[in-house]
Amino acid sequence: MRVLIIMIAAPALAVLHAQWLNYPTPGIPRLSNGQPNLAAPAPRTQDGKPDLSGVWNRLSPKYRVNIAADLKPEEVQPWAKDLVQQRTENFGKDSMGALCLPLGPQYATDADSTGGGMMKIAETPGLILILNPDLTYRQIYLDGRALETSPNPSWMGYSVGHWEADTLVVESFGFNDRTWLDSSGHPHTEALRMTERYRRRDFGHLDLEVTLQDPIVYARPWTVAVRAELAADTALLEYVCNEKSGDREHWVGKASDETKSAVKIAPEILAKYVGTYVEQPKLWRVVPRVVEITFSGGVLFGDMDGRGKERQFARSETGFSGFAGLAIEFVKNSQGVVTDLLVKHVSGDYRFARQR
Repeated sequence: MRVLIIMIAAPALAVLHAQWLNYPTPGIPRLSNGQPNLAAPAPRTQDGKPDLSGVWNRLSPKYRVNIAADLKPEEVQPWAKDLVQQRTENFGKDSMGALCLPLGPQYATDADSTGGGMMKIAETPGLILILNPDLTYRQIYLDGRALETSPNPSWMGYSVGHWEADTLVVESFGFNDRTWLDSSGHPHTEALRMTERYRRRDFGHLDLEVTLQDPIVYARPWTVAVRAELAADTALLEYVCNEKSGDREHWVGKASDETKSAVKIAPEILAKYVGTYVEQPKLWRVVPRVVEITFSGGVLFGDMDGRGKERQFARSETGFSGFAGLAIEFVKNSQGVVTDLLVKHVSGDYRFARQR
């Protein structure tokens, strides 16, 4: 049985009008209709460096869920793979989000979720601050100091940065080993080092590459791509996770429970669902998600945005569960041809049109 827990801070809802959520951001170039011109040139500071300041929405459709999506199975230590499986089986009830703890290095790729993805960057010549809605922050020092070589491990680690032309390069070290690298539960040790490369290619778009290195867990360093879009004319709205901390006791069930109530569907029917499905408006985020449905060994699999294949468990001929914690349903036309896929969420059904 899957249980979806939604935590809402009621006092915040009562004061939305006072949060500047719709206040026009000063200094933004605008089109003739008054909308922000996100394609305008990137701003620069007085010393000529790109100014990364602003409120940004991170987009990390692939790596928020599976940071190791581009690694081969043998490049992850067996004990780490077992730990991910255990955490997945428990629906992530011991994740940082469930325990109301900082995400640590995961903030770099956290996005595309109800509570994640937004950050505020404040840039000064010697220090960059990254603020998160959960009241955590990062300090990136640009004053020439060397990165700590023997740090006291902390939730957010230690970060220093420098400019390489128009790219900000940030080196981080000194994370404690209590955090996860993604929502699936990929672990890391205190040996983790993280390198981020930020480039503001125009006014409204920020490209980020994150390189992770932890030789105790992973066979090689690897780089994941994240991007962000400027959240113009709005502000961060704080949320405090432990304002309602009594819900975790209701986080029950196991992922393997899906197998117990699955119904058997003929292979020739399952094979008809194979294809690529692209999200249609209304979108969950600002860019469409993509779902790949495959069929192998008599089993139907779903893969959203390249995160990795997840087995689908039939609840009816067209309805399935087991997909990233969500239910899906295939839609047929009057001729019985599959045309769409619905991803079912507490906020509504999201339609994905079949492309092939």
